[in-house]
Amino acid sequence: MSRRPAHIAMVGVPAVSHVLPSLQVIRELVARGHRVTYANDPAVAGLITATGAEFVPVTSVLPVTDNDWPDDPIGAMGLFLDDAVQALPQVRAAYDTDPADLYLYDIGAYAARALAESQGRPLMLLSPTLVAWEGYEEEVAAALWGLPGADAYRARFTRWLAECGAVTTDMDAFCGRPADTLALIPRAMQPHADRVDTGTVTFVGPCFGPRGDEHTWTRPEGAERVLLVSLGSAYTRQPEFYRRCLAAYGDLPGWHVVLQIGKYVDPGELGAIPSNVEVHSWVPQLAILKQADAFVTHAGMGGSSEGLYTGVPMIAVPQGAEQFMNADRLVELGVARRIDTADATPEALRTALRELTTDPEVARRSAELRAGAREEGGTARAADLIEGTVG
Repeated sequence: MSRRPAHIAMVGVPAVSHVLPSLQVIRELVARGHRVTYANDPAVAGLITATGAEFVPVTSVLPVTDNDWPDDPIGAMGLFLDDAVQALPQVRAAYDTDPADLYLYDIGAYAARALAESQGRPLMLLSPTLVAWEGYEEEVAAALWGLPGADAYRARFTRWLAECGAVTTDMDAFCGRPADTLALIPRAMQPHADRVDTGTVTFVGPCFGPRGDEHTWTRPEGAERVLLVSLGSAYTRQPEFYRRCLAAYGDLPGWHVVLQIGKYVDPGELGAIPSNVEVHSWVPQLAILKQADAFVTHAGMGGSSEGLYTGVPMIAVPQGAEQFMNADRLVELGVARRIDTADATPEALRTALRELTTDPEVARRSAELRAGAREEGGTARAADLIEGTVG
């Protein structure tokens, strides 16, 4: 516990995959007696107020409602810059007369860093995904800056930094490796983890709540094994893939299947539902994984982390963004098979499930990585480190 209650502010973006990873940390800080405010779009207000934090409305222009992101990475980065430009006046209106003792922020919330620097207040990045390593700029970023439109993007970002009150006016330094980062992922998922600066980055692993502080799910009587199929929250418009899963796993002896299809697919599009399958638009994923024997996932960082934390072998079917890298990492770790969507035939899906769940080495590695993820400390350690910054 820190020596005094503090005003801790979190500034985020409304992508659910960016909000969920830190919610339990926010809840824990509130429970420890701190005043916690959370600036984000009203679309995610319900998630935030459930933690006990004070919600601060900041309208976002990111296309998270319909997941209409450009394929061009520079174009996607430009959307985050657009969001920061219009968000900064809103967060200033909220915090210039009520500054926080510490600002926590998401990787996409550039306005938070500009605000904290202009106020001379400390800040800490809560990263829901991988972090940069020594050599990242040469190995990854250099290729990005060679793409069409990159020069114009960099020039626009630099102009904004010069005008917004930030102390750090070099774009690479502003967007690069911050001085204080909590990585809310298992260290095992981090590429080149041995080259991450542990003086500035602490891996605390996935941050979940205490038992009972989550949604529940009851394993049906007679279910010898449970398989969860979920493509997360953003990449769920996949009726053909779901039909292939039904063909692969429907009526598979001994298996009970939980299929999450998201809000965009009507169950009627799937045809006849086998008796061993339950279909939902949303499921309490972690609660199911704690009782599951296998997991078909899009390999988002949240799902990958939950799979490692619960020790469940995975069939990774990446859909976009960093998911292809995550899928390959899970394969390298020895706990997954990667099947790209075009190759995800019923036969391939069924074969992968059989191989994963009968391989003793997969079981051994899953148990080993499960133990490692839990040893990183999770929610309590993250809250301790945050309190150490303001205490």
